[in-house]
Amino acid sequence: MNSPASDDPVGGESSEYEENLEILRQIDFFSGFPLESLKVFAYLGSRRRFRAGEFLFEQGEEDASAFAVIGGRLRLERQSDGPPQTIRFYGPGDFIGGLSLLCECRRLYSLRAEERTVCFVLDQEKFAKALEQFPAQIPRLLQTVVQSIIRWEEDFLTEMTEACGRCLPRLGVSLL
Repeated sequence: MNSPASDDPVGGESSEYEENLEILRQIDFFSGFPLESLKVFAYLGSRRRFRAGEFLFEQGEEDASAFAVIGGRLRLERQSDGPPQTIRFYGPGDFIGGLSLLCECRRLYSLRAEERTVCFVLDQEKFAKALEQFPAQIPRLLQTVVQSIIRWEEDFLTEMTEACGRCLPRLGVSLL
């Protein structure tokens, strides 16, 4: 007797776990980790759905979660005097909040769903517990973070130097 297609391990749909694993494999932040580590992170993370207008986190809030956008659109905004200023938008394939996996951070921005959005979410506590199983990966992780900071600063210097001359004296984050 033939079984239904959904029970077919060869031709059936992939599981959420497998999809989460593939998402992690595409994110630079996790590029230094071996497959065994990524499998643990994929298992410990979860999918969250956000309604249009819902905040993933708000400016000034202590938060320890990172988000990989699977579907939808997010708006990053910053509030100072007056209405919130839109900084940029994120969509499928974008990863936000990797540094918060290393320590709980006060958010400098708010992140809000522009439309119904689905994200893979991993929090710092689960990340830290998983990392305890793979202590040899910590130097690789730090190297990845430092390289990301340097790449960001190089891009900023290339793209924004003329437009933001006042910004130059404040650069040098890669020198920390």
